[in-house]
Amino acid sequence: MRIRAQVAMVMNLDKCIGCHTCSVTCKQTWTNREGTEYVWFNNVETKPGIGYPKHYEDQERWKGGWRLDAKGRLVLRSGGRLKRLSRIFANPDLPALEDYYEPATFDKDMLADAPAGLTDTPVKQPRSALTGEPMSLEWGANWEDGLGGAHERAGTDPNITAMDPEAAARVKFEFEKTFMFHLPRICEHCLNPACVSACPSGAMYKREEDGIVLVDQNRCRGWRMCVSACPYKKVYVNHATGKAEKCTFCFPRIEAGQPTICSETCVGRLRYLGLVFYDEDAVLAAASIEDERELLAAQRNVFLDPHDPETVRLAGEAGLPEEWVLAAQASPVWKLISEYRIALPLHPEYRTLPMVWYVPPLSPVLDATNAAGRDDTDADDVFHTIRDLRIPVEYLAELFTAGDADAVAGVLMKLAAMRSYMRARTLDGTVAEELCEAVGMPGERIEQMYRLLAIAKYDERYVIPAAYSKDAAALEAQAASTSDCSLDCSGGPGMTEAASERFHLVAGEAQVRPGRRRLFTRRGDGRLGLTIDPVGGQS
Repeated sequence: MRIRAQVAMVMNLDKCIGCHTCSVTCKQTWTNREGTEYVWFNNVETKPGIGYPKHYEDQERWKGGWRLDAKGRLVLRSGGRLKRLSRIFANPDLPALEDYYEPATFDKDMLADAPAGLTDTPVKQPRSALTGEPMSLEWGANWEDGLGGAHERAGTDPNITAMDPEAAARVKFEFEKTFMFHLPRICEHCLNPACVSACPSGAMYKREEDGIVLVDQNRCRGWRMCVSACPYKKVYVNHATGKAEKCTFCFPRIEAGQPTICSETCVGRLRYLGLVFYDEDAVLAAASIEDERELLAAQRNVFLDPHDPETVRLAGEAGLPEEWVLAAQASPVWKLISEYRIALPLHPEYRTLPMVWYVPPLSPVLDATNAAGRDDTDADDVFHTIRDLRIPVEYLAELFTAGDADAVAGVLMKLAAMRSYMRARTLDGTVAEELCEAVGMPGERIEQMYRLLAIAKYDERYVIPAAYSKDAAALEAQAASTSDCSLDCSGGPGMTEAASERFHLVAGEAQVRPGRRRLFTRRGDGRLGLTIDPVGGQS
């Protein structure tokens, strides 16, 4: 057994209001540069819909993720090394710009400088942000937002076409009744990332210390195999540099113990961040399970209980600091995934073992119970209504459980039981024991789950340990005791004497694991930044 730590995220879809604040702040932080106009590390999709890029979930077309071959071995859908080598200069499975969208801009001066007294409102035709030529807007990253443009193409949503025809017909009928929910998406930072395996130059890598998947810009040669291999299409190509770029999970903030920018600015407070421990030796076996509907349970079994004394012992032997063990024990992600078991992965059938999970949305179940002529205070009536909600269970199953509707129904029953239980406690102080028995959770556990989902404080939603503080102190002492770094002297290369004195910049590095190194910088304010990357590369 090889124990590893992974920074993971859970999103509660019941609380997403589709405001796109997370998308805008991520865009301003990471992709507001030339070459990334069409890139959204974080985007919010309306479901049902075909998403961004178009039909990214259709792996028969894009060949993303993994599959099992005739011998039961895990192989990339995009093919083996020889096949990828034969396509290295002409990749047929690569989305084109029209599959994303062509970004547009407007001449705001036309409005600001318009003369007074006009009888008509001045307008300016949109122009391509890439070519500057006039264009018509026909698609965008959130074109289907709030079902605005969904009527054109939502019927071809890959999740609908994969459903049973009878269930699919019900989705389309409910769609006319404005069934929808919002789905925020970022890179999944998978335990078994297809993008890393498909990269011919080895530029894609998964960080050993926290599991974040990054791109070494020095090694990237722009082969774009990572774009094809990623089933979530969350790797992009900067058309100005020719290099691959992707969500970094805001690793500089994570290293400082701070949440990602999308989490920090989320209006609905629907995101949870924390550590999980997992057995690296069990990843391949979990991803190779033959029955796709067993992949959810297999991935949960990869995770290790941070409260187990054996796990704590192994973590210590692996060099994980005590504060990381305590953070894993307090992790809201571990609680939602493995304790309460209400968080589900996005498309586990891709076999990448994604590490961004979702609490599925629960439609107004009590209204649905009343509409069906049932008693909304009776647990059996409420649970029977789960199958008749406005958001069909079968559709959610195609998203989160590889088509296992029973698994999704079980999660929705827990959420419905929590609502009914807390309503009874709030109104008359009674404890609905029958609800506890029905979902197999004691009342105390239901109240804990309610607190985490509904009223958790900032430090309960984000439990992120900073980078190893003891190692950072040791590196600082080592750098202070040597004069090898030319920047230690006043007026070092690229710095004037005044600038050198003002910033008092000290840089150093130390070998910590084979093939890994830690880099840090210390400034005049005393703050220490710490990153870990492959030797010879950049994170």
